Amino acid sequence: MKLTQNRFFALLFAVATLVGCDATRNANNKQKGTVIGATGGAVIGGVVGNNVGDGNTALGAIIGGVVGGAAGAYIGNRMDKQAQRIEEEIPGAEVERVGEGINVTFDETSGVYFATDKYAVEGQSREALMSLANIFKEYPNTDILVEGHTDSTGSDAYNLTLSKNRAQAVTNFLVNQGISPGRIDTKWYGEAQPKYDNTTVEGRSKNRRVELAIVANEELKKEAERQAGN
Repeated sequence: MKLTQNRFFALLFAVATLVGCDATRNANNKQKGTVIGATGGAVIGGVVGNNVGDGNTALGAIIGGVVGGAAGAYIGNRMDKQAQRIEEEIPGAEVERVGEGINVTFDETSGVYFATDKYAVEGQSREALMSLANIFKEYPNTDILVEGHTDSTGSDAYNLTLSKNRAQAVTNFLVNQGISPGRIDTKWYGEAQPKYDNTTVEGRSKNRRVELAIVANEELKKEAERQAGN
């Protein structure tokens, strides 16, 4: 099931590439957001929604909420700037611009680290999340999905609880830094969504991660539509 899910998402990205390959080959992130939102993103968003539930994964939250067209380009421009700020302030984070949103991944080698079997936010993790909270304050018209994931070591039940505790710890920290809890949706998946090979030490390390999806909220979408209509 785990490998099948990974192949499924790989197929979705392949479809998006085929749909928009010529149009996006030389495009910047803002332009890519427009093309994907207007063509492949709308199709893929529906497929993701039907298979994993709208917003039930970081990818689903981003692609399932595309606006597309000129309004999508407006949102994409805002997301470009926010993604750049995250890369500048948290160099270890893996920051990806996807359509009209941002996917940020923290694993044991980047930004937010949890000691084995622990979920307290300490040391470097506190500094990284404080920087992230400050950026979220600079861009208030975005919603945030926080996801917790583990490797396959240990029982399913234990990993699910651990991923929940870690995701909740990140959410609680951001809220304590002044981010509105209404902006944040918190989910956890234990070992059910590996991105890397759990049979290797490196793969397990990368699977022990917290992922964030950053997407436009309704106010930003309306603002983008108004700007696109001018």
